[in-house]
Amino acid sequence: MQKFIVDPQIARARTIDKTVYTDARYVEAAKEKIFAPTWQYAGTTDQVKETGDCHPFTLLENYLDEPLLLTKDKEGIIHCLSNVCTHRGNLLVYEPCRAGQLRCKYHGRLFELDGSFRSMPEFQEVEDFPSEEDHLSRLPVFRWGKLLFTSLQNAGVLSAETMFGDMIRRVGWLPMDKLEYRPDLSKDYEVKANWALYCENYLEGFHIPFVHAGLNAVLDFGEYSTEIYPYSNLQLGIGKKGDSCFELPVDSPDYGRQVSAYYFWVFPNMMFNFYPWGLSLNLVQPQSAESCKVSFLSFVYDASKLNQGAGSGLDTVEMEDEEVVEKVQQGIRSRFYRHGRYSVKHEKGTHHFHSLLAKFL
Repeated sequence: MQKFIVDPQIARARTIDKTVYTDARYVEAAKEKIFAPTWQYAGTTDQVKETGDCHPFTLLENYLDEPLLLTKDKEGIIHCLSNVCTHRGNLLVYEPCRAGQLRCKYHGRLFELDGSFRSMPEFQEVEDFPSEEDHLSRLPVFRWGKLLFTSLQNAGVLSAETMFGDMIRRVGWLPMDKLEYRPDLSKDYEVKANWALYCENYLEGFHIPFVHAGLNAVLDFGEYSTEIYPYSNLQLGIGKKGDSCFELPVDSPDYGRQVSAYYFWVFPNMMFNFYPWGLSLNLVQPQSAESCKVSFLSFVYDASKLNQGAGSGLDTVEMEDEEVVEKVQQGIRSRFYRHGRYSVKHEKGTHHFHSLLAKFL
């Protein structure tokens, strides 16, 4: 596998080598090098609202395919656990339920809601039992309002503060504990393009005037800006006069500006799109070298502001983005294309993303 290099000086840099998007080896390598050590969306506190609630889920289905489980114990603590019995590997919880303990349906091994081993029938003669490896693996949980996140490798040096801190400091005044998930406004999209191509398209507003006529009509493109943080970045959408905008607190660094959207990206694959009505959380999930699934999860705290300004017509914007990235996926296969260059003004986010890809791969 080759070594990727992206010049830290954007004015000199060339885009990352196209094999990242076309060679299945790099999609496979990204499982352990990029996705396992970073934070991923795990669900919401509403899924484990009461004592004893258990919510099984698969982390990045059809890619990492890791069976996990959210639980809430009698102390009110939310846990994220492996959903695999430590005896013979059976799934412990098949569907959402409420229980006092976790009992495997295969041979009856019993666990507490924090993952601790409790008992096992017919194991009296087994030596050195139980041991630490008989507990369920516990994963870290980071909570922001109602949103829950976890990491398969305990995040390593990428702490929750490292990943989410800059975003929370910027928009921490939002009522995140009042978010209500709206399945009727949420949707999955199957995109015939590499997951990284989809992300890099999101990370620049350069294409907005050319691809998104409706969005361009409500954003002041001349005021559109990108701010880079170590493992995230922000695209600040300024609305035109009269459009739906945030009522900003006086201590916000953006106070006095007509902010209609905060577009935050968190490495490697999460997009937090904040609008006056709430949050559209976009999760980009690799499927193969040339396909990904993008989930738009809508969380609303002010329904009266739906269908206004930059936060309206999200399905139309998605269709426009899909058309472009799918054509790029076709185009980069060309023997005549290997690298591109960056707009210093408009493609800072894409350059940042490519730099992180090169670092992790």
